[in-house]
Amino acid sequence: MTRPFFERTSIAVAPQLLNKILASADGRAGRIVEVEAYVGSVDPAAHSYRGQTPRNAVMFGPAGHMYVYFTYGMHWCANCVCQVGEGVLIRALEPLHGVDLMQDARGWGIKERDLCRGPARLTQAMGITGAQNGIDLVRARDGFAIVDDGTPPPETLVGGPRIGIRVGVDFPWRWSVPDSRYVSGPVAAVRESRGRKA
Repeated sequence: MTRPFFERTSIAVAPQLLNKILASADGRAGRIVEVEAYVGSVDPAAHSYRGQTPRNAVMFGPAGHMYVYFTYGMHWCANCVCQVGEGVLIRALEPLHGVDLMQDARGWGIKERDLCRGPARLTQAMGITGAQNGIDLVRARDGFAIVDDGTPPPETLVGGPRIGIRVGVDFPWRWSVPDSRYVSGPVAAVRESRGRKA
C-alpha cells in the first residue's frame, strides 16, 4: 500500500480497506472484512474529536501509521491513521496464514471463525499491543503491514451504524464484506455501489 492511499478522509479509505490484508512479520495474516471510520473534529466518537493529546498523538501524525489504544481496561484496538485526526478501526479479519499462532495467542478451544471476529480479538490473535502504537504500516519495517493481494473491495458495500459507541451512533460509517462469516456482528444494511461517495 502507498502513503497517498491513506492520506485521505477515513470515509474514503475505510471501504477500500475491505479485502486488503493485515500481515505480521511472524507469518500471521488476515483479510480485512469489517471496518469503521472515525472522522476527527466532526465526530464525537473519534478520539481526536477534542484535539491532540498524548494518548491520540499518532492520529495527528503521518498517514499510514497504526494507532493502537487500550479500552475497557483490558483490550487493545488497532486503527489505520488517515488524514490528520482521522482513522479507520479494523474490526474483523478472516484468518489466512499463521492460524496456529493465532490459536496459541487466543486459545485452542476458539473456533477459527472467532479468532479475529471483533477488534479486541483480532489484536490478541495478531499479537498487537500498545508496543505497536505509531508503527508505519506502509514501510513495514516494524513487523506489521497492510498489503494488497489484488482482491478488490466488494462490488456492493454493506454499511451501517458503528457499534460499541455511545455518541455519533447515527453516522453510517461501518462497512463489511457482504455475507462474510467473520464479521463481528449484524450489519443494519445500507447498500451502495462501489465508487459512490459514502
